[in-house]
Amino acid sequence: MKKFSLLIALLSSLIFSPLTIQAKTVDDNTVTIYVTRHGKTMFNTVHRVQGWADTPLTAAGVTVAEQLGKGLKEVEFKKAYASDLGRARQTARIILTAKGQPMDVVESEKLREFCFGIYEGDLDANMWGAIATKLGYESEKALFGDFANGKLPFSKMFSGVALVDSSGEAETFDTVKARMQSELKTIAEEAAAQGGGNVLLVSHGAAILAMISDMSATPITAPLSNASVTMITYKNGEFTVGKIGDMSYVEKGAKR
Repeated sequence: MKKFSLLIALLSSLIFSPLTIQAKTVDDNTVTIYVTRHGKTMFNTVHRVQGWADTPLTAAGVTVAEQLGKGLKEVEFKKAYASDLGRARQTARIILTAKGQPMDVVESEKLREFCFGIYEGDLDANMWGAIATKLGYESEKALFGDFANGKLPFSKMFSGVALVDSSGEAETFDTVKARMQSELKTIAEEAAAQGGGNVLLVSHGAAILAMISDMSATPITAPLSNASVTMITYKNGEFTVGKIGDMSYVEKGAKR
């Protein structure tokens, strides 16, 4: 009788006690980097060269940055980075405020736009006209036509900047690509070491394209729009470039 009672007690404990199963922990430290170009500035509006020279966002530039922030509302950022130039810093703060996630923005000079040397602040047409001639094109229009058709690589087109700069201050394409990729790797590795997640990175059109020029199989045939998003993931030490120059977040935010 005693043995029977013990058997009943054992069965009861197995039936009515909660069964604890230890779930296997998946270590996924993937980092997703939302790389965006700053909002439209005064120099953008009047078609002047803007590299290390800096002008503030226009009213339209503020609006598009706000729209981007609203479009990113569901994205939780672990950290935010920006070029140390004012237009990028301003854009980052507007995005974070508009999405309701204000946080400190880490600034880096490595995320700056190209330095265009003697052409800083000059009319775009003067610089691109000189580059077109140097590269053997009859006009700026012909140069950009070949770029749009994929006949002129982005790297070769922007390598022309240092070739026509008489001040010796303009950066080469390889210099910009190296510093941008170096900073991207530092940011990604730090985020991965902290468990991964989403990161906001605000930089500049030509610098962003230089950074991804040999990271993506997609040919670069157009400049990036202000406040566009280029997605980059980092996992197991490898970068993958997703959609380039995506304006869907801005469009989504404009409807809110």
